[in-house]
Amino acid sequence: QVQLVESGGGLVQPGGSLRLSCAASGIIFSINVMGWYRQAPGKQRELVAEITSGGRINYADSVKGRFTMSRDNAKKMVYLQMNSLKVEDTAVYYCNVNMQRYSGSSLQVHWGQGTQVTVSS
Repeated sequence: QVQLVESGGGLVQPGGSLRLSCAASGIIFSINVMGWYRQAPGKQRELVAEITSGGRINYADSVKGRFTMSRDNAKKMVYLQMNSLKVEDTAVYYCNVNMQRYSGSSLQVHWGQGTQVTVSS
């Protein structure tokens, strides 16, 4: 069983900051790409940022310069530092991890349960 547990969401005023964390646990041989996605009410889930095992990061245009993603491979954790938050950043944020459960096994995609981020005055 693999678990992804997100934390750090909440209510913040426009211009404020939040830091999201996601911890992976369970039987995991290796982790490839780790990502943050978000889904606002009535909209499709979209990529916010993703980071490869080598540390290469891809950001959505809408968050470039405001959000910073990082990962700790030893702890199997990924983070999203969100600064200069806007009302339009309001969404449920999901952690996404591509991993191998065992040596030689195929890559699997796992999702966290999501954490609500609300930006409002």
